[in-house]
Amino acid sequence: MITAGCVVLLGIIVLIFSVRGALTTEAESLSSNRVFVDAATNPPKPFKVTVEPGMPNPVKAPSGGMTGYPAEECWWTKDGQPRKEPYYVLLNSTIDKPGPTFCPDCGRLVVGHNPRPTPGRKPPPTEAEYKANPRRR
Repeated sequence: MITAGCVVLLGIIVLIFSVRGALTTEAESLSSNRVFVDAATNPPKPFKVTVEPGMPNPVKAPSGGMTGYPAEECWWTKDGQPRKEPYYVLLNSTIDKPGPTFCPDCGRLVVGHNPRPTPGRKPPPTEAEYKANPRRR
């Protein structure tokens, strides 16, 4: 009787997790599990946050302060090749700092909703290339 009760309880637990997994879409998971960066560290260190309704922005960072800001992904290397894993960047506009943001790792321009590399896409400009273009001044 005890064994039967344990099997039924285990079955109920499996059923709950199965239904929960079926009702939670990948988009929901991606939108709530995000990478933030700690602005109090140099360079800003990434950390994961499960975003919940009513959460303050900035969030509490591992350094202890309310210095956690949403990260932007940079997918480029210094030589203009796509990288396998993103480098997480704190945008200047996020912290009300003037001027464009350049990745501290590769030196290339990073913008909000930074696009991933695709075949045929040129890498973003480096800071020197950006400043050399008279249309950007």
